[in-house]
Amino acid sequence: MQISDFKGDFDSAVSFFKEDISGLRTGRASAAIVEDIMVEAYGTHQTLKSLASINIPDAKTVNIEPWDKSVLSAIEKAVRDSGLGINPVNTGSQVRIFLPELTSERRQELIKILHQKEETARIALRKVREDVKEMIKSAEDSNEVTEDEKYRLEEELDKMVKEYNDKVKEITEKKEGEINTI
Repeated sequence: MQISDFKGDFDSAVSFFKEDISGLRTGRASAAIVEDIMVEAYGTHQTLKSLASINIPDAKTVNIEPWDKSVLSAIEKAVRDSGLGINPVNTGSQVRIFLPELTSERRQELIKILHQKEETARIALRKVREDVKEMIKSAEDSNEVTEDEKYRLEEELDKMVKEYNDKVKEITEKKEGEINTI
């Protein structure tokens, strides 16, 4: 049994966290803000990125150009109803979103959401750690590893968990800095 065998489980928890917070709005426009908005088109719900190209012409603007112009109003409605607090403008060929400056209250709200997502990521890491610890314990019970080996594996595991918790903290601090950038 090697602790490095479980690196993929830890990596997936961190990459899910990164993906999860990419949709949090910062001071700059980003395709990630809108790409996963669900749009009702062609009788089904689809993500915005599957219906249109999303461009960022400047730091405060997002342009959404659908491949089929008949879904333009559905895209506009989905963006308006997304709960992001943004007001799309339908130009007839595309939907434009002008991102207003974040108020200090909205920044604090976003940081609070960021920290909730950070805690969720830490919980996911703890769950992986507990699963691995359980495997180590059962390996010791079935005499696959010695008691000394068990302690060495647990120490190695704790070191790896600390590494990944530090990664999550670093990602959170970077994102918090982006949110606070005016």
